[in-house]
Amino acid sequence: MEILGLLIPVSLFLGGLGLVAFIWTMRHRQYDDPEGDAQRILTKEWDDHPKP
Repeated sequence: MEILGLLIPVSLFLGGLGLVAFIWTMRHRQYDDPEGDAQRILTKEWDDHPKP
């Protein structure tokens, strides 16, 4: 049971760190155009190079 005294603060810290990372990505507009990003990944560079 003593291990809970360590695990609970560690888990709260990691959860808070994940929340801060999520808020940072939202403020820096990382999720604005997921459909356009998916299309660019499929067509941008691969169409420029001929297949061997």
